[in-house]
Amino acid sequence: MQLVLQTGAHYTEQDRLIQTLLRNAEGFAQRGVAVPAPERYRGLIRDTLNAMHREPAAPDARDVLLDAILEQGQPERVLLSDPNFFRTAGTAVQKGVLYPAAPQRMAYMAQLFPEDALEMYLIIRNPAALLPIFHSVAQDPEDAAFWGGRNPQDLRWSETVASIRSAAPEMPITVCCNEDLPLTWAQLIRDMAGLGPHEKLVGGFDLLHTIMSSEGMQRFRAYLGNQTQISEEQRRRVIVAFLDKFALEDEIEEELDMPGWTEDTVDYLTEIYDQDVEVIKGIPGVTVLAP
Repeated sequence: MQLVLQTGAHYTEQDRLIQTLLRNAEGFAQRGVAVPAPERYRGLIRDTLNAMHREPAAPDARDVLLDAILEQGQPERVLLSDPNFFRTAGTAVQKGVLYPAAPQRMAYMAQLFPEDALEMYLIIRNPAALLPIFHSVAQDPEDAAFWGGRNPQDLRWSETVASIRSAAPEMPITVCCNEDLPLTWAQLIRDMAGLGPHEKLVGGFDLLHTIMSSEGMQRFRAYLGNQTQISEEQRRRVIVAFLDKFALEDEIEEELDMPGWTEDTVDYLTEIYDQDVEVIKGIPGVTVLAP
């Protein structure tokens, strides 16, 4: 069985992904792809991973979990999405490391499903926007616990991704940038489901709908309806053009509130983030889904 895990990060697509996957559940099922309802597995898998900190899982844990998660049959591919795979947002940064629990949690998943083909999808976000949020919800926001003697510019997604690869080396990882999701949304859904690039999909513009005005969406859909043949690259250029004119500013602008940070700080962290994405592209077994 192919088990596809979408592991967050927090404060990226905010569960819109699982909603779009569920909209396609019936069509996917005809292709042997299951999209279980999140209430069937999120708490169950979390409790299992937490218990594995104390003792190894029982030999039949895999079959017990799948019996509880799947409604019927044995699909070829199962899509699971939970921003708390790596624990909660309150523990997302500890001692200057993004998601320090991620490597061990994914190692546990590999132990739970040793005969299955695991794949991981991770949506990352600019730390300049994400760190202030994580700091505001941290279980322990004190400098020693949160920063651990490191500076904001020291935090790297590539460090986390490389650690996961080391902990679960057989599991391929696909990384998407939250900033690119309006352009890569449909491709992300298709890749997770194992569909070809031109196969029909429900909700390919679900995310775009949340950041573009109603008028813009109507014009956008009308424009695409008149294009009998358009490549994915051309479609993305059209999306950019319509967002330039019809984007909802309140939805795309971010208010950053971190004591002591300036615009120069944000610009510097953003530059480091862009460089870090290039580093991630070079990690063996990792694919970066880019426009």
